[in-house]
Amino acid sequence: MNAPNRYELYVLDEGEKSVEVTEDTKIPNAATIKIVKQDHTLGNMLRAQLLAMPQILFAGYKVPHPLQPYFLIKIQTDGSITPTALLEQACQKLIATLASLEAKFKREFTFRDTDGAQEGPYGAGSNVDNGWTGGRDYLDF
Repeated sequence: MNAPNRYELYVLDEGEKSVEVTEDTKIPNAATIKIVKQDHTLGNMLRAQLLAMPQILFAGYKVPHPLQPYFLIKIQTDGSITPTALLEQACQKLIATLASLEAKFKREFTFRDTDGAQEGPYGAGSNVDNGWTGGRDYLDF
């Protein structure tokens, strides 16, 4: 089989850098950044976070080959900030957003634990006999 071992997709080799920046010589205020041992999940979140920032002119990513565990993200700014500094800001905002989401998720499930209701396999107050009719379901967050 051609696929590498699963641990090779996420564990950095000795001396391997996780981020490599290549300044673009043909496009002003642009850079191509190679992020190693990551996939579409991080690439898409970073791209979306970058596009929400006012200094960005272009942000896109690609995974050149599905068997190679890295992606390339291309960033072009308006010149008021460098692409690497903007990527760092986007990472910090993304970390803060994910921390907020984690806190909300934990808070919701601590409320669910204190309800005292018997939960069936489909959420609080449900059982096989009445299906979706009684209690709350997973959409009632």
